[in-house]
Amino acid sequence: MKPQLYALLTAIAWGVGGYFEKKGLHLGNLSPQMGITIRTFIALIILGIVSFPQWKSVTEASPKALIYMIVGGGVVAGAVGMLCFYAAIKGAPLGKVMPIAFTSPLFGAMMGVILGGEPLTVKMMIGMAMTIGGIIILTID
Repeated sequence: MKPQLYALLTAIAWGVGGYFEKKGLHLGNLSPQMGITIRTFIALIILGIVSFPQWKSVTEASPKALIYMIVGGGVVAGAVGMLCFYAAIKGAPLGKVMPIAFTSPLFGAMMGVILGGEPLTVKMMIGMAMTIGGIIILTID
């Protein structure tokens, strides 16, 4: 399957999931912290099963690779990002939160250019500007 299709499926899953997460937070009068804990617990079970054949690769990975995964994925994206996302969807309409929250590709692309040595093209700059413009249109009152 092409990476672009996986990216589209990701967007669909996160958008649809965000709707149900917001409903669950409000219907259950749950705190954002409890919502992300439930989400993470269920995801851990499913991902633990799906990834079981690859568990050995963790022992073969370098400490540096594991630190990147722990800090970037576990702390920054996993804990800080999700706690902020849940606090946002608990307190504001999805139409205001989702466009802002999902500017993550812009930040990822900038990190790739600044730290990863990836090229910054005119096409990429135009796409980023259009994305930012769309977000502004969707979120201003």
